[in-house]
Amino acid sequence: MAEDVTQMLKDEHQLILRMITLVENNTGLLADGKFRNWKFYLDAVDFIRNYADRFHHVKEEDVLFVELVQNGMPEKQSPIEAMLMEHDQGRAHVKEMEEAAQKALDGETGQIPVIVEHARGYAELLRGHIDKEDTILYPLSERVLPAEVRPRMLKAYTDAAARTPGLETRYREMVEEYERQAAA
Repeated sequence: MAEDVTQMLKDEHQLILRMITLVENNTGLLADGKFRNWKFYLDAVDFIRNYADRFHHVKEEDVLFVELVQNGMPEKQSPIEAMLMEHDQGRAHVKEMEEAAQKALDGETGQIPVIVEHARGYAELLRGHIDKEDTILYPLSERVLPAEVRPRMLKAYTDAAARTPGLETRYREMVEEYERQAAA
């Protein structure tokens, strides 16, 4: 049986989804006037940029997508192009959310609607994005990628993770701490 080259990515999606749930829940409270922890949004941006983007998306963009193209999937008008476009859309939401949260932290009023819009936009985009990857792109990848490229891919994932020692633990602990605060 060929080695599974998407399970690690699916596992990483679980932590990302936990952060998205926190963003959704806190944003609902923010919209209702019951939450004003601007630092949470800056921490969420930090998580998204470093865990979701640099730690997770780098494995997709630099390893999985590259192998799919090298093994016959078109780069344009394909699932890869759609996923890359959504990665960029997510980054745009994150930038806007960060700027508004920083302004709110600095005491500037009127930032709540901006934070709500982009936090919800990001969460909705990412939930759909992860669902497409987990239910369409990843199963397709497992069917089309040949056995001989899989060990190289898994090594590339491990090498990417090794470039950021402790990162996964740091962000898992961050999510767990915010989950504890939400449950209190």
